[in-house]
Amino acid sequence: MSKVLLIADHDGKTLNTGIARSVACARQLGEVHVAVLHSPGADAPCAAAAKLDGVSRVLSVSNPANAAPLAAVLAPQIAKLASEHEGGYDYVLAPSTTFGKDVLPRVAALLGVPQVSDLMEVIDARTFKRPIYAGNVITTVKVPDGIPVLATVRIASFQAVGDGGEAPVVTATVDVPLPTHSKYLGLADTGGSDRPDLQSASRVVAGGRGVGSKENFDVIFKLADKLGAAVGASRAAVDAGYVSNDMQVGQTGKIIAPDLYIGIGISGAIQHMTGIKDAGCIVAINKDGDAPIFEAADFGLVGDLFQLLPELEKALDG
Repeated sequence: MSKVLLIADHDGKTLNTGIARSVACARQLGEVHVAVLHSPGADAPCAAAAKLDGVSRVLSVSNPANAAPLAAVLAPQIAKLASEHEGGYDYVLAPSTTFGKDVLPRVAALLGVPQVSDLMEVIDARTFKRPIYAGNVITTVKVPDGIPVLATVRIASFQAVGDGGEAPVVTATVDVPLPTHSKYLGLADTGGSDRPDLQSASRVVAGGRGVGSKENFDVIFKLADKLGAAVGASRAAVDAGYVSNDMQVGQTGKIIAPDLYIGIGISGAIQHMTGIKDAGCIVAINKDGDAPIFEAADFGLVGDLFQLLPELEKALDG
């Protein structure tokens, strides 16, 4: 049976929810082993990974150098695991999060193999579908025989697996020289709140240029907090300086698949729609009834957002 090595994205305490979605993809390909690279003592993500349905084994790779998610340091260890641990792996996967997009290309380069980006569907053992041209075209790609398959998983395309697994956690020793040319300086939290992570949230409220200003964006934050939702924005809102670019949703931002997406003052440019097309339910609020976003919306409200949102909040309170 083929073996799959899935690289865990975590913060030292919790797994990124994209891992549960990536497991759904990985278990279509073979026996799933999750590699958790962490610093000594920060092994909580190992226990969380072991509970995921479909995971056969968790590899705990403890090293003080793994305290920070530095791709230059993690990649050599992952490449060593992929090629030599128990005879090597047929597949190496990572979620298409910021972490996965950073680390896996380095692993592919070290192994000297190509990478499949944003894998969205498994056709067979070596053939996959992935989006290109902002999701307007779905292309089928085939990885040559005789080499391991490396791919980032488009987590918006897979339903998360549940808990209930009891995979063993085993220690994996990786002896490989680590580079010193890159150093971790620090992590700045630009969110400044306890709101859910945008890329993995089940509810997202996003604002666009129609919100009008940075100050007016408070109406988006208020509604999001009332719904327990993450906050996103269109590129136009980011370019206008209303919010920071880490909130951008779309082709050049984050690809999301929440159960509920509410787009407020967003016209629905194709680049933005690429980022939300896998949402379970799309609600659009815009004063322009001809805005393109209404073509994709499950529910639409045409009107002044500054009149509609207070009414919506009152209804939620009731």
